[in-house]
Amino acid sequence: MASPAFGAVRAGRPDPLGISVDGEGCNFALFSDHAERVDLCLFDPDGEREIARITLPEYTDQVWHGYVPGIRPGQLYGYRVFGPYEPKRGHRFNPHKLLVDPYARQLSGPLKWNRANLGYAPASRRGDQTMSREDNARFMPKGIVTAAPVGEIDEDRPDFPRSDAIIYEMHARGLTMRHPDVPADRRGTFTGLASEPVLDHLVGLGVNVVELLPVTPVADERHLAERHLTNYWGYSPFTYFAPDSRFLGGDGIDAFRRMVARYHAAGIKVVLDVVYNHTGEGDHLGPTLSFKGIDNASYYRLDPEDPGRYRDDTGCGNSLNVSHPRVLQMVLDSLRHWVEAMGVDGFRFDLATTVARGPGGFDAAGPFLAAIGQDPVLSRAMLIAEAWDLGPGGYRVGGFPPGWSEWNDRYRDTVRGFWRGDEGLIGDLASVLAASSPTFQRHGRRPWASVNFVTAHDGFTLADLVSYERKHNEANGEKNRDGTDNNRAWNCGVEGPSRDPEIRALRLRQKRNLMATLLLSQGLPMLTAGDELGNSQQGNNNAYCQDNEIGWTDWDLDDEGDRAFLDFVRNLIALRRDNAVFRRDRFFNGTSGAGAKARAADITWLSPDGHEMTDVDWSLPYGRCLGLHLAAALADETPFIVLLNAHHDPVPFVLPGPAFGAAWRVVMDTAAPTFATEGAPHAAGTAFPLAARAVAVLRQETGGA
Repeated sequence: MASPAFGAVRAGRPDPLGISVDGEGCNFALFSDHAERVDLCLFDPDGEREIARITLPEYTDQVWHGYVPGIRPGQLYGYRVFGPYEPKRGHRFNPHKLLVDPYARQLSGPLKWNRANLGYAPASRRGDQTMSREDNARFMPKGIVTAAPVGEIDEDRPDFPRSDAIIYEMHARGLTMRHPDVPADRRGTFTGLASEPVLDHLVGLGVNVVELLPVTPVADERHLAERHLTNYWGYSPFTYFAPDSRFLGGDGIDAFRRMVARYHAAGIKVVLDVVYNHTGEGDHLGPTLSFKGIDNASYYRLDPEDPGRYRDDTGCGNSLNVSHPRVLQMVLDSLRHWVEAMGVDGFRFDLATTVARGPGGFDAAGPFLAAIGQDPVLSRAMLIAEAWDLGPGGYRVGGFPPGWSEWNDRYRDTVRGFWRGDEGLIGDLASVLAASSPTFQRHGRRPWASVNFVTAHDGFTLADLVSYERKHNEANGEKNRDGTDNNRAWNCGVEGPSRDPEIRALRLRQKRNLMATLLLSQGLPMLTAGDELGNSQQGNNNAYCQDNEIGWTDWDLDDEGDRAFLDFVRNLIALRRDNAVFRRDRFFNGTSGAGAKARAADITWLSPDGHEMTDVDWSLPYGRCLGLHLAAALADETPFIVLLNAHHDPVPFVLPGPAFGAAWRVVMDTAAPTFATEGAPHAAGTAFPLAARAVAVLRQETGGA
């Protein structure tokens, strides 16, 4: 098929991969080591009709390439790749399938689930061994020829010490879908995300890093499409350079760039959750959308004993083969694209252990981590690892190189268990309050290596954590079998919503306890969007497919309790921001700090009798109360005492002797519905009335008792 609208194809060049537009036409370059031929398919503006099919004329260094005169920005395109269809040998070429360019910077729309997207004939008795001859072009999004964005988003990105970061994890669509002050036509888009009501809330809250759940195009799994659900969270990508068209609102990729620029102007960094561990093409029975049809044997890690199957360390059907030089190149190229062209400041890597695997398993000195570490652009970005996967030896928290931060799930489990009232957690609690130094204090790493969180997108919201003990995922259509059963939650006496004023008050106190613990711990705190608002998912702890009111952030502050809690979180973040003792850039070492005030060790762990914790105190199985004295690190800082009591009874906690400070004034007590408390200072050596299930923070009085 040809068209007179375009000139005669020329050889072009094999680099850069993807598309390169000039004033006369466009160069196309596609990596495939095992293909025998590549056809470029051009479509009309609606993407419904193929108007030209052009065979790329050259093959250089594993790259098929050609230059087509007359192509302008806005042209829709895709590829058909010819080669052996031999699944048992790992080859799944099928020219009946239109494929998305891995380097496409923008797509024409969302992917539509249809059996035609399967590379094999599903009715065949031979499983995936019989090639499908159904054409899938009408169900596939097309790449849009787009000139590469030029120049930085802004001249001055936010720049502050990593230890000052406060992360806010949010969904690009879900955050605004229920926001009453965001115009209806902008909800669910990057433009809505950059609107004044959203930015005013984030700036007023005090967060300075937003972490967006995946924003690249997503493949909905077949079982979701059949239930009229979608992969809402987005952890099923099939291309890595383009923003999801659903979030653009018809404004093109500049909508994303403008959003980033507005966040930067507000002093907020933008971090993307990226999914390079697997793709939405699934296992051997999954669809053929891009990589599987371009060069399955190169892009994926195959079972060496059965190349027709995939090494699945992710639980999602496949694992991307980042050890392959061209696959690694694609990953690095896409990361640099998001930093340099789109303006983002860093990345959170989903199931990062898989991305860092080599032939022998996880490799901290392997190609991916080594390439990131030496890259002049990426090594300066904010890098966060979800340091586990489902493969052998997959749990690697603490095992990533210097420069990386890591999600600390032990923090989550310990803090949840402590406030639930579990016994024997005092030692573990002390460790996570101090940034888990036994795990992270090596190779010069700093406390910000630990990303602390109590909730995340995956699991209960904060409101549900204190309202439910069991998951309630029936809306997912999987008979409540999906999602974890290990919630470490306490419903405060009643499962689900309650009108009992005592239960409601206890739940609010528990929320204050959990949030206070998070924001007063060393390391990087991460909040989940909506937790400060009382957002609930009705007990669903796996809302990955709920693109509706279950999964969207609820901005309705139901009562005075919700409004008071929002103010509490704002004040708590301000307390952390204004006092460096809560966000040290070095691990505690048990020695005194600098300056005249630093007579005590940098941290002293206190027992309820006012003395330093002993080995016996640490080993008490029933211990649920702990104090810590934080000395001033610098001469102009103020020491603090933090007291935590998970007992169901109050504890008269004796404040340490005058050597630590003559008098102490309460600045926060979670037993009170508001942040600050009034009253006279408490003298050293006297018993402070620490309420049941409460956190109290006391600041040293500078003028004496």
